[in-house]
Amino acid sequence: MNHYETVFILNPVLSEVQVKETVSKFEDLLTSKGAKMISKEDWGLKKLAYEIQHKKSGFYHLFEFQIAGEHLASFETEFRRDERVMRFLTVSLDKHAVAWAERRREKLKTKA
Repeated sequence: MNHYETVFILNPVLSEVQVKETVSKFEDLLTSKGAKMISKEDWGLKKLAYEIQHKKSGFYHLFEFQIAGEHLASFETEFRRDERVMRFLTVSLDKHAVAWAERRREKLKTKA
């Protein structure tokens, strides 16, 4: 199982319920494919660096997970199909990035 991190931006016109529903849809999709969720973060509504679909802001979310590589393509296909998702980016994490992500999570826990 490989380690991945996905950041996605949801349309800012969605209600809070719709945002939670969309996030849980993608989380359920991952777990149904046998993925192990390591972390998920809600970064909230943020201003975009440039307009996407004539929108100047979006709801940012981060998933960190482990999954077999063959299931990743179907996961990303769902992002492309869902009209609520404006952008997404999935990256594979090496051992150094995994260690950095763990330190970042610990730092966030101590702040909260």
